[in-house]
Amino acid sequence: MSFHWKVLLWMAAGALVGLLMQTFLSAPAYSGLGVTGLDGGVTVTEVAKGSPAAKVGLAPGARFEAAVVARGSEAERRVDLRSAADLDEGVVQGLTNGEVLWLVPLGNAAAAGEGVDPMGGAVALTVSFAPDSPRARAVAPFSFAADIFLALLKMLIVPIVLTSIITGVASVGSMGDLKRLGGKTFAYYVATSVLAIIVGQLLVNIIRPGDGATLGLSPLTAAGSSPDASFIEVIKRMIPSNIAASLTDNGAMLSIIFFALIFGYFITRTKEPHQSRVKELFESLFEVVMTMAEGILKLLPYGVFALLVKVVASTGFAPFKALLLYMFTVAAALVIHATVTLPVLLRSIGKIRPMDWFRAMSPALMTAFSTSSSSMTLPVTLKTVEERGRVSNRVTSFTLPLGATINMDGTALYECIGVIFLAQYYAAVGDFELTLGAQALVVVLALLASVGAAGIPSAGLVMMLTILSALELPLEGAALLLAVDRPLDMMRTVVNVWSDSCAAAVVARTEGEEGPLAPTTA
Repeated sequence: MSFHWKVLLWMAAGALVGLLMQTFLSAPAYSGLGVTGLDGGVTVTEVAKGSPAAKVGLAPGARFEAAVVARGSEAERRVDLRSAADLDEGVVQGLTNGEVLWLVPLGNAAAAGEGVDPMGGAVALTVSFAPDSPRARAVAPFSFAADIFLALLKMLIVPIVLTSIITGVASVGSMGDLKRLGGKTFAYYVATSVLAIIVGQLLVNIIRPGDGATLGLSPLTAAGSSPDASFIEVIKRMIPSNIAASLTDNGAMLSIIFFALIFGYFITRTKEPHQSRVKELFESLFEVVMTMAEGILKLLPYGVFALLVKVVASTGFAPFKALLLYMFTVAAALVIHATVTLPVLLRSIGKIRPMDWFRAMSPALMTAFSTSSSSMTLPVTLKTVEERGRVSNRVTSFTLPLGATINMDGTALYECIGVIFLAQYYAAVGDFELTLGAQALVVVLALLASVGAAGIPSAGLVMMLTILSALELPLEGAALLLAVDRPLDMMRTVVNVWSDSCAAAVVARTEGEEGPLAPTTA
């Protein structure tokens, strides 16, 4: 059985097991709060350890006057709190696991006037099921397995980013006689990746799939709010004062990327034999890390199974309704980039009919769809572009291997949409602010992360963790996206390979080759 079918099968099994747990195992909604009534509201008397209330930083002594549920929807409801029963029986018991509950601080109603937000300072928490319930005990081992798999993915972030960027920059910087060809190829790859990211950014901001989504993720606490994303602060955070310390922190990704970029560049400026020695060292380290990543990603079917059992048993299919809109956004952006952006470049610069080129490239595109790997598709891509596209080996031997390494249009687009989707969710249910500066940072990091993404299945998801870390967003959101990643991975790999093949045709035409199919008469 091929790997992607194995993943899809385990996804279905995980959803089924989770649904059975939700149907047959009881699990009352649970906030972890103990309250008592006071004049005009309630005061917190107890916060259970590890509960939803504890996760958002609530402590005894906090006072609230009301609870709001389904905020921002037509079903929004406000309940005044005057006793423990008002909270437990009047609010919490009517919620399903994963829904967000807003607690309004005491005194907001009196203070609210023109220009005053009656929800100002409200605390958002995601209710879960009671820890001593039958379903909680049944889900615990699956939750443990899902957390272990996510930890393995986190472990890959720093070594993949460091070795891939250093290796890539060192290789591009030592092209020698291929500087002209390399310059054209590199310019094309950067341009198409940026265009893909812009398409994704525009679409995700128009559709806004994260607004009002029920994902069952914990809202951000004050300590997890958005970082200062002003240009000056980004520059300051980019330059590491201690690279050794940065390498131990996934949140210091900007510093790691900056160090990798300049380290790779100065490898090319170093005299022999040191240049070759250091370059070969990092190429070897990169190969080891990629082998490690391939080994860990072989656990993907089982990680997806455990994650889906946990999600479906905890929150039902509510998160997947929101994820359907997210998947539609990604798919629509991929289709626009593949059928509009790249064909325009193919026709205007390469003077090639897009449909003719698409038919010629069909073997490589079908292989990309079935393997979800640009690297595994590379031999087929090389053969297809040379034999069916009639591009010279001089061009294909340079552009296509480089493209399989650094040209990931579909991955860049996907990472941008995925991160902004999660940021929209956290902005809706917590204190995170999705500023224009933060979105600009996402664009830059999506470009750099796509360059560093390996051409292996689901590697783009690993690189998404890089961007989430840089924005100081929780990584658990990426684990939820993992549940629907496989079909999107197959689609974006097709776009990656399609872009690589278009690059070979465009560069060949600019080099004066007449081989790439027949020039258009239009």
